[in-house]
Amino acid sequence: MNRRSILLPGVFILLLFLGYLAGCATGGGQPHMQAAMDNLRTARDELNAAESNKGGHRERAITLINDAMNQVQRGIDFARTH
Repeated sequence: MNRRSILLPGVFILLLFLGYLAGCATGGGQPHMQAAMDNLRTARDELNAAESNKGGHRERAITLINDAMNQVQRGIDFARTH
């Protein structure tokens, strides 16, 4: 075996491992919780862009979304420490 045939697979494995670590650090390995957070942000942005003539229901929905985002983040934080 030549040196290149040993080095290339080693580099590939190292890159895979580093990618895995980066994913764990950024998303905590919780793709569904991150997707939920992204969807809640989108919903909140849409409600903020809507007209406010909804009898207070738009504002209440924004408050509930903020509460949901808080709970999702708390779940993410909890999972990281347990």
